[in-house]
Amino acid sequence: MRQKDIDVLRGVRILIVEDEPLLSMAMVDEIEEAGARVVGPVASVEGALEILATTPVDAAILDVELQKQLVYPVADRLIERDVPFVLTTGHDADGLPERYAAVPHSAKPAPASEALTMLADLLSRR
Repeated sequence: MRQKDIDVLRGVRILIVEDEPLLSMAMVDEIEEAGARVVGPVASVEGALEILATTPVDAAILDVELQKQLVYPVADRLIERDVPFVLTTGHDADGLPERYAAVPHSAKPAPASEALTMLADLLSRR
């Protein structure tokens, strides 16, 4: 990860929404190494929405499909709040709804650093 990414991420609260424990743990490690703070991780849409109702977040990494449920309600809530996020998916990203066309996405499995670099780029534009 580039030093400028680490500088941008330092102290940022990042929500992780991921239902695969190994990927989730890798993201937690990468986020903490960059000096950011992990919110979650959570493995369900309901859990993510509960966190968003009570806990401020600055950014998020969302797995598109969680236990056969799509993460779109969480993504929509983040858009309403103007919170940047990255989508990760093991499926064809061309199948994402048009409203997420401008949202960066990472193909799974990819290194956690890929999604985190995309998130740093989004945050640096603010």
